[in-house]
Amino acid sequence: MTGTNLGAPAERREGRQKVTGAARYAAEYTLPGRAHAWPVPAAVPRGRVAAVDTSAALALPGVLAVLTPGDAPRLAEPEDGTLAVLQGPDVPHRGWCVALAVAETLETARAAARAVRVTYDRKAHHAEFTEADPDAYEPDEAGGQPARVERGDPEAAYAAAGVRVDVTYRVPPLHNHPMEPHASTAHWDGDRLTVYTSSQGGTAVRSVLAQLFGLDEEGITVVAEHVGGGFGSKGTPRPDVVLAAMAARHTGRPVTLALPRRYLPAVVGHRAPTVQRLRLGADADGRLTALLHEVTTHTSRVKEFVEYAAVPSRVMYATPALRSAHRVVPLDVPSPSWMRAPGEAPGMYALESAVDELAGVLGTDPVELRIRNEPDREPASGKPFSSRHLAQCLREGARRFGWAERDPRPGARREGPFLLGTGVAAATYPVQVAPSTASAQALPDGTFTVRINAADIGTGARTVLAQVAADALGVPLDRVRTEVGRSDLPAAPLAGGSMGTASWGWAVHEACAELACRLAGHTGPLPVEGIEVRADTAGKADADSPYARHAFGAQFAEVAVDTVTGEIRVRRLLGVFAAGHILNARTARSQFTGAMTMGLGMALTEHSTLDAAFGDFAEPDLAAYHVPAHADVPDIEAAWLDEDDPHLNPMGSKGIGEIGIVGTAAAVGNAVHHATGIRFRELPLTPDRVLMALLSEG
Repeated sequence: MTGTNLGAPAERREGRQKVTGAARYAAEYTLPGRAHAWPVPAAVPRGRVAAVDTSAALALPGVLAVLTPGDAPRLAEPEDGTLAVLQGPDVPHRGWCVALAVAETLETARAAARAVRVTYDRKAHHAEFTEADPDAYEPDEAGGQPARVERGDPEAAYAAAGVRVDVTYRVPPLHNHPMEPHASTAHWDGDRLTVYTSSQGGTAVRSVLAQLFGLDEEGITVVAEHVGGGFGSKGTPRPDVVLAAMAARHTGRPVTLALPRRYLPAVVGHRAPTVQRLRLGADADGRLTALLHEVTTHTSRVKEFVEYAAVPSRVMYATPALRSAHRVVPLDVPSPSWMRAPGEAPGMYALESAVDELAGVLGTDPVELRIRNEPDREPASGKPFSSRHLAQCLREGARRFGWAERDPRPGARREGPFLLGTGVAAATYPVQVAPSTASAQALPDGTFTVRINAADIGTGARTVLAQVAADALGVPLDRVRTEVGRSDLPAAPLAGGSMGTASWGWAVHEACAELACRLAGHTGPLPVEGIEVRADTAGKADADSPYARHAFGAQFAEVAVDTVTGEIRVRRLLGVFAAGHILNARTARSQFTGAMTMGLGMALTEHSTLDAAFGDFAEPDLAAYHVPAHADVPDIEAAWLDEDDPHLNPMGSKGIGEIGIVGTAAAVGNAVHHATGIRFRELPLTPDRVLMALLSEG
């Protein structure tokens, strides 16, 4: 269903607060008596803490305490091993927290942390990732799905194929680096705990803290009203919120802990590196007869996390023989975790690059090759698609981009020292929805209040949920107020997996639709307290669907490669998406273009190096880990098809936060190949790599 409110380009409601500085983030709650904390990271790649000398730190004026594994508050054993901070002497990897300094000021806490002296019993460690590691194993699951899926006889089908492509693509470790680092402010009032935290899901934070500290959830309030980005790294609680709560309990003071940016790669997750072998078999007409996508990645010994990069191969193309499989290597390294479009972003980079290589071998247009291999059902599950308009996205993108005028010959276009090329890639991301609760209240003054513990991580959730409510109530948007970001509001799932709006909006729609019915039957003035309705989508939002539900898109890139310096400049980026009904044109365009910018960084600048000798990342901050600057970002165009898909939710919407990144790196890489005739199979496409390849070709 749609109305005058849904789809409108409404301005974000919190925009003025943010640009004027009125919006308060987790570290900005200046509670009376607030102290500050600073962690002490482990300086060895593996071992045990033998002793901690805190005397010099405690002698500094203004230092309140130094928590160590010997005297820190005890916690219940967490399900997530990364949260077992200061609970024992074991050091699983470099950067693990081995002490926490608490002081009157941030500067004093930092000085105290540096004054702590830790003695270690070092142990042998293994932090070098190779796909041939003898300890590599096949996990049971990858991203909540089976780690291996096979149909037909993929090895035999590949061997018998008339046209074959066998290539390996590599993606390095990547880091989330949100603008606001992970931060928490904790305060105890007796046994009642209040935390202000930067999180993508306050409901989950409250549940985890209750388990760790042995409290009832009703005794904990989690506030996350404004969040300065997360990209997956704030999807579950991280050590900052646990350490802040421990320090506040130990000192009896409110405590703020904002993790220094250089510490983030070691403690809040990263996108694990992947080595992806793609084998594509096809007949002379370009129809796939075999698709084998085999991924090797790493995990930590603290907890298993598998970057499920082979999963999108189960969705994309029709083939009678399919293998999608994962292997994982356990290492003494920081624990990997979710990063925007986990699985799909690195997996589709490799798959869409390999499809481009197949098009080159066949001499077939890359757009037409993709359309030729469109499946009528999801290849892995056999389910019909609830909607699939990938072919339309490809055709519309080709029309907008001027693809028909493209000379298919690599290296055919030149402007002085620049080689020019264009490339295309498809994109997909699953539709995910989780149960949620929400309340809607009608007040005597004719206004309405919607309450839900949603997290607005910069996506405009407040605004879009107000649009959903106004549409269901049949009232102007300015009569609806939204309250989000507090755990004393109706419980809601996290903002992650592109499922936030679909999940929260379903509950908001139901509450408002029921409220509208109640009001239609009400006579006379409303009571002073108004009329309130609550909704819970459990049993509906999480019900099994007979349909395969995905968003799709097509991305096109034009690049100029400087033959003198090896520098790549992306001149144009276009994305055309099919993601159900778009609920707010303004915020949607922002999400699409922002994700495509992140994909641009993945293609050209972003990478991290895991130093095997030291067991940590060599590029821990934004001085060494390069993200695109404004000058790197071209004119990005985002467009969409309006899909009418009745099998999703009452709004007919799909998630849009992640699909924009998915195909971008492959589109850029394919354009670079078209410009140079050289196929680069490892990201990022930095000037040194490009120039060396150009010189060797010349």
